[in-house]
Amino acid sequence: MAAYATVEQVEAGFRPLDTNPERLYSSESEPLYDSEGNPLYSLETPNETTVCQQLLYEAAVLIDSAAPNASPEAKCVVSCRMVRRALGDGSLGVSAPIGATQGSMAAGGYSQSWSMSGGTIGELYFNRVDKQLLGISNAIGMSNPYEGMIKS
Repeated sequence: MAAYATVEQVEAGFRPLDTNPERLYSSESEPLYDSEGNPLYSLETPNETTVCQQLLYEAAVLIDSAAPNASPEAKCVVSCRMVRRALGDGSLGVSAPIGATQGSMAAGGYSQSWSMSGGTIGELYFNRVDKQLLGISNAIGMSNPYEGMIKS
């Protein structure tokens, strides 16, 4: 299965993706080596571009399972939107695990809490606009198993 969008389409109107594998796993204030002097990453460590490509393939699988008959244009736009949400803003100070919907921090006499209004951190998901573009909805349906049995 092929992805419905390219890395370049994700970058367009978003931000340039980082090709340095060091940036995915450390911030500038953290050491790049563990306490024994071993590197925290290897040359095989994916950079943001390769992570984006993998997310595009995953998004294609999710889209095909939910809306196989959606237009190619809608699939492309939704793929880009899903991957951009999962990649985030590029600040490497992510302090919440993948899938988190809320969190809090406290130090001394100060505290901070937050909650995600739409989805979760780092995961691919459809939001309301994505579902509208794909022609799927959150409609609640009902069926009556006895409907065909009733005779007038």
